[in-house]
Amino acid sequence: MPMKIALIAPPYPLTEAPSPPLGICYVAAACEAAGAEVRIFDYIVSLYTPEKLRRQLDEFCPDVVGATAVTLNFPDAAAILQTAKAHQPEIVTIMGGPHVTFQVEETLQQYPEIDVIFMGESENTLERWLPVLRHRHAWGSIAGIAFRNGKQIVNTGPVELISDLARLPLPSRHLLPLSRYQALGFPVSIITSRGCPNKCIFCVGRRMVGARVRYRSPKRVVDEIEFLVNAGFTRLNFADDLFTANKNHVRAICNLIVKRKISFGWSAFARVDTVNEEVLQLMKEAGCDSVSFGIESGNPAMLRVIRKRITLDQARQAAAMCKAVGMRPHASFIVGLPGESLRTLADTLAFARELNIEHGFHFLTPFPGTDVYESTDYDLEILTTDWRRYDANTAIVRTSKIAPEEIENFVTEAYRPLTDKWTDIKKRYAEGECTESECLEVESETRLNLVFQILSGDLIEEFGEFPADEPDPVAALAGRIAGKTATDVDFVARYLQWWLHKEYLAFTEENGFIRCDWTTTAFAPDGAAVQQSGKTAKAEPLARAS
Repeated sequence: MPMKIALIAPPYPLTEAPSPPLGICYVAAACEAAGAEVRIFDYIVSLYTPEKLRRQLDEFCPDVVGATAVTLNFPDAAAILQTAKAHQPEIVTIMGGPHVTFQVEETLQQYPEIDVIFMGESENTLERWLPVLRHRHAWGSIAGIAFRNGKQIVNTGPVELISDLARLPLPSRHLLPLSRYQALGFPVSIITSRGCPNKCIFCVGRRMVGARVRYRSPKRVVDEIEFLVNAGFTRLNFADDLFTANKNHVRAICNLIVKRKISFGWSAFARVDTVNEEVLQLMKEAGCDSVSFGIESGNPAMLRVIRKRITLDQARQAAAMCKAVGMRPHASFIVGLPGESLRTLADTLAFARELNIEHGFHFLTPFPGTDVYESTDYDLEILTTDWRRYDANTAIVRTSKIAPEEIENFVTEAYRPLTDKWTDIKKRYAEGECTESECLEVESETRLNLVFQILSGDLIEEFGEFPADEPDPVAALAGRIAGKTATDVDFVARYLQWWLHKEYLAFTEENGFIRCDWTTTAFAPDGAAVQQSGKTAKAEPLARAS
């Protein structure tokens, strides 16, 4: 009988535009490759309650329950493992991810319900650990984990990074509630490499995945892209720490996309010193319409402090090159950096406006594992370790020259032209006086608010059952959801009809009742037939050779 493993995707704010979680799908794939039966309990796009978790545990009866988390949702992930352990004490609970990797002792001391922490890349570690799961005396020989031995914490040290990414199984996205993510409409993420060669003091990526960039086979990457597009995803995000680290790698992927005539939109992260017009033009031809640059500050001295190793002229040139090839550049700036002052913030705002491109301001969040968190050498005071506030949406630091209230006021005023414009658009929308494009913007916001409420509240599950003689179940369901969400009933019905048309939702009839449900996964990585609301859908096979 195969080992059973339940993996938790803990709650994460829908307002943060989550993609289908990629990391946990790689972990799931590693567990499946080791012969385990795996389920993902996804609480990102569905309601989490302790009662729901206990019900799922009783149904599946797993041997292992694991969770991954970033700092922001670590408290929720840890609480879920506490509930799982209390409900079924014989379960082995594990946790991985960047937060616990750099908070090993603190986590094991504060949460005795967590049995094992996996540090850094965990796929190879899981492959070695799962066979000795029931032989606790052998855990000490497995690099990359930490656990308690009586009152002592045993840390087996860092695990060697995976040198050949071709060894990794494809991520097990088929275990996710993909129809919910498709209804949400955010891009699906994919990686083409792991590793970051840069030394920015606010980023944990280099310590998690190494300084040397390791690349996936371009053919394997494009096979995965083609499969996702054929499965119905129309927009992807290349989530590499630095997609443009190697221009030859970028060229190989883009040329394959063009050669195969795969049509989809995508975005990527880049540095202003790693792009040129030729590469950007090729990316554009392959469907890339947006590149995000982390510029971080408009003050050269601040750039030196954070070890960004770019110049403002390089940022100007990168923005100009994107415009020249018809691509949307986006600049990301961080406020509250070490030594920040009202003067350096003014320089940043002036530079952002000079570039005249889309840009955003994020509050410095000193995650565990970063230099700004671990070092006392910077002009920076961290004001809280309430991890739920580590969302980059509020100021949680101060410097000797600026207080958190001043940092927040700066961002509010920097966004003032946009917020005033948006307030005016919504006012004119209510009065029936806005343009067609403005109407679409307002309705898009309304749609997102509706989808957030439906997903996070499990409203389809709550309101989706009717007697079989219900003449119009769509209208009836729309009425129930509209009442719960205070949304126009016709607006709700429009999106229910769209989701039914796209087969994200489906009605079934059984035992005198009609039931509306989210459809189950419409594909599997091996191309096997899978069940979709009473219908068998044949997925196109995906080549697994690199």
